[in-house]
Amino acid sequence: MTIDFFGEKLKAIRKSKRLTQLDLAIRLNVSKGTVSAYEQGLSYPSLETLVKICDILDTSADYLLGISDDLPFKMGALTDEQMESILQFVSLIERSNKNLK
Repeated sequence: MTIDFFGEKLKAIRKSKRLTQLDLAIRLNVSKGTVSAYEQGLSYPSLETLVKICDILDTSADYLLGISDDLPFKMGALTDEQMESILQFVSLIERSNKNLK
């Protein structure tokens, strides 16, 4: 089992909640650079921090770790298919931006 997509999923959910990296960092009591490292896959949170991330973002560790593809939160009145499309779109844009750099 790998957690290759942890960073992408974390970033997409954070953005869907309209939080900046700094907003999340403050709520986690870590630096903005730490959140950035999580999202880039350069490091991973401790179990204690992972629990806090899940609580703040109203999501599950199973989703973030790739154990489950079920989105455990709702964005307005969107269907599961619409939410998945939005998260895939955000991920696609992020990958595209990386390739442009």
